[in-house]
Amino acid sequence: MTLTPVQALAPAAVTGLPADFRWGVATSSYQIEGAAAEDGRTPSIWDTFCRVPGAVHQREHGDVACDHYHRMPEDVELISSLGVDTYRFSLAWPRIQPHGRGPANQKGLDFYKRLADELRAKGITPWITLYHWDLPQELEDAGGWPVRDTAYRFAEYAELAYEALGDRVEHWTTLNEPWCSAMLGYAYGLHAPGRRHFGDGIRAVHHLLLGHGLAAQRIRAAAEAKGNPLELGITLNLGTATPETGSEADLAAVRRADGLGTRIYLDPLVRGVYPADVLADLDQVGARVPVEAGDLDIIATPIDVLGVNFYRGAVFSGVDERGATTDADGVPVTRTVERDLPRTAMDWEITPTELTDLLVRLQRDYALPTVITENGAAFDDTVAADGSVPDADRTAYLRDHIAAVAAARAQGADVRGYFAWSLMDNFEWAYGYDKRFGIVRVDYDTQERTLKDSAKWYRDTIALTRGETNAG
Repeated sequence: MTLTPVQALAPAAVTGLPADFRWGVATSSYQIEGAAAEDGRTPSIWDTFCRVPGAVHQREHGDVACDHYHRMPEDVELISSLGVDTYRFSLAWPRIQPHGRGPANQKGLDFYKRLADELRAKGITPWITLYHWDLPQELEDAGGWPVRDTAYRFAEYAELAYEALGDRVEHWTTLNEPWCSAMLGYAYGLHAPGRRHFGDGIRAVHHLLLGHGLAAQRIRAAAEAKGNPLELGITLNLGTATPETGSEADLAAVRRADGLGTRIYLDPLVRGVYPADVLADLDQVGARVPVEAGDLDIIATPIDVLGVNFYRGAVFSGVDERGATTDADGVPVTRTVERDLPRTAMDWEITPTELTDLLVRLQRDYALPTVITENGAAFDDTVAADGSVPDADRTAYLRDHIAAVAAARAQGADVRGYFAWSLMDNFEWAYGYDKRFGIVRVDYDTQERTLKDSAKWYRDTIALTRGETNAG
C-alpha cells in the first residue's frame, strides 16, 4: 500500500537542528544533463546499457533527460528559489575525460566551472560527486571496475577534476553508492554494464574502494599544496538490518546482510580491514576480495564526512518460504521479509524511524560526521487542473525523515545536513522516466519545471527552521 495523506501538510520549524545545519537538493549527471554527444562527451556504460533490449523501461535513455546541460542557469535559479544552501551534483567522467584516460576535455570542465560559479553567485555551496555510475565505455571495454587498473584511471580523473575545480569547490565526494555500482552492475545485471557474475561484483567492490582511496590521496595532496579548504568524503547507500525473530538463523541472516551491505565498505574505510566473517562468507561461495599489499592503507585514507543515502530499512530471515536454512547449493539463506507498511511507487517500504536507528549506529560504530546526501521518494504524481502538483505523500515522507534526522541528533549522532532526492524528476536508471523522485516536476515534452507542493513545503520548512535556530 502507499502512503496518501488526505490533506496538504503545513510547514513547521524542525527543532533540535543547529544553525549551521546544511539544507540541500541533489542530482546526478547522467540523470539530468542530456547533451550526451556534445562538446566532446563520449559514451558511458549507461549510454550503452540503455540500448540493450529489455534493460531499461521502454528503451528510454539519458540523451536529453532534463536538458540541464543547456538549461543550467535557469535550473540554478530554481535551486535558489528553494532556499537551500547546498547543491550536490555529479561530474560526468566521459564529459571531463572522454576516453577514461588522457588529458581533460576543456569544454566539459568549462560547463562545471560555469555551474559552480552560478551557484556561488547565488550563495549556494557546490558539493561535487566525482562518480555517479557513468563509467566511460572504453574503460568498461578494458574490463571495468572488476579490473584493478580502473581504480588508477579513476584517481587520474579525480586529480584532473580537482585541479580545474578545486579553487571553486570545497566539498568533494569520491563515489556515490559503490554497492550499486558493484553489485547491481556486475553481480546482478540490473544496472549498467549489466554483467551477472558475483565474483566480478566483489572484485568491483574492492577496486571502487581502492579508487576512492587513491583519489582521496591525490585530492588532499593537491588541496594542501594550493592551500584550498577541503571537506572530503564518500557516499554509501545504507539501511538497517533487523531479524524477523530472535532465532539463530535469523540473527545469522542479519549478520550476512549487514556484512555485505554496510561493513564491507565501512570497516576498510574507517579501520583499514575487511570483516573476517564477510571474507569467510565470500569464500564459501568462491568469491575473493583481491587485496594487494598496501591497498587497505590506501582505502583507509582519512575522510572528513560520510555521505549517507537512505531509502529504507529491511527485515531478514535465515529461513526460506519452505522452511529451509540453505539453498540448493548449500549457501545459507538470507531472505528479505516483506512487511505490511506504507510503500512508495518503487514498492519500497517507508521506514523513517529506521533512519534514526541507522544514524545512531553509524555514530556508535564508526564515529564519523554524516550528511544525508540522498533521501526521497517516488510517487505517482498527478497534475491538478490549475497546474499545481499536490504530492502530500512525498511531503509526508520528507517530513518524517527530517524528523528522524533530528531524533538521531538528539541521541548523539553527528548529522550535519539533509539533501532531498531529487531536485527534479529525471531518468531513473532501469526505470527510465516511469518513476518520479523530484520535488520539482519536469514535463519531458516541454522541459517545463513546476514546483510540487513538496518543494514549497521544503522551502518553507527550511525558512522556518532557520528562523528558529537563528533566534535561538
